[in-house]
Amino acid sequence: LPDKDKADDSDDGMDEFMEKFKTQKYKNAFTESNWEEEFDKVPMFMKSAPEQIDPVKHPELACIQSIIHDDDRPPEEQAKSLKDEGNEYFKEKNYKKAIVAYTAGLKKNCSDSDLNAILYTNRAATHFHLGNMRSALNDATAAKKLKPDHIKAIIRGAQCCMELRNYAVALQWCDEGLRILPTEKKLQELRATADKQKRAADRDARKAKAKEKKERNERAVLLAAIKDDGADVSAAAMAELHLDGLSTQEATGAQVYLDEQGVLHWPVLFLYPEYRQTDFISAFCENSSFIDHLVVMFGEELPPWDTDRKYYPQNLQLFFEDHEKGHVYEVDLEKSLLSILQHPGCSVKAGTPSFIVLVKESPFCKQFLSGKKVQRLK
Repeated sequence: LPDKDKADDSDDGMDEFMEKFKTQKYKNAFTESNWEEEFDKVPMFMKSAPEQIDPVKHPELACIQSIIHDDDRPPEEQAKSLKDEGNEYFKEKNYKKAIVAYTAGLKKNCSDSDLNAILYTNRAATHFHLGNMRSALNDATAAKKLKPDHIKAIIRGAQCCMELRNYAVALQWCDEGLRILPTEKKLQELRATADKQKRAADRDARKAKAKEKKERNERAVLLAAIKDDGADVSAAAMAELHLDGLSTQEATGAQVYLDEQGVLHWPVLFLYPEYRQTDFISAFCENSSFIDHLVVMFGEELPPWDTDRKYYPQNLQLFFEDHEKGHVYEVDLEKSLLSILQHPGCSVKAGTPSFIVLVKESPFCKQFLSGKKVQRLK
């Protein structure tokens, strides 16, 4: 062939193609207004891949996708391609898609244990960033099983245990990794943190155990004091007191306690059925009388709900109900709380004695007591 023909062949017609631009304007050139849009169609320059790849709009992407997911290739090649795909999603912080890609790679069941270990480790990292610590730990464990000296998997396993606050196991992961690579700085730092946190957790556990033991002993002393006082608290009620820590179910959380002089102080509930109101005394000394408290509660200022201004201490009557017998007992206001609690008909529920307060001879009082067996305590 002549030299000119050889040149044409070697240039693959590029001279002829370029010659056209001397007489013809290139029709498909990028413009200032569309160059970014056109660049975004080229896989190499795409800022992000579309959710669904349309072969007509994105033929290049469709071609790449078919190469990645070509089932005719060996499992090792497919798994590696899926690993790379997952890595790209991971870099974009698209963790859910990264998990899908790594999982698909593992499902290829390739014979390369190192590759499978990497897939597990990368999926563990993805789960970690999503906050799925248990799943991340499972994947790190699977990776270590395939490749016992895989430091990245060991570091990830230790990090997961730290997040799960399982400091003892985190130390085991760190020690295992440091036996393989004693100079690994990240493992050294993790181990120091895990050891510090474990010591603190152990100390807190010891304190909590000592506190629980102390509270248990205090409850036992308290229950013994209640029994010694002769307060009428049934066996079932005593068990209830024991179970709930002798605390009332009221929102205040007040509870009966024994002071330094060995005197019990009870949370007491006063009920005012006429107005559907209540008063809660968090620490009613068992040696105090009811009038002592009523004078304070209704002495200088009457409650806002007492619109008729009739709840003066000298106008009030106090009662408690014996629900088993259906009796209502009137309480002498000069009596102490202890003397009333010792009465067989006065029961304590949920650690809180309760009493009904009514106005003497008032229409509501008569209506409320009508049909009830009322007895006055002497």
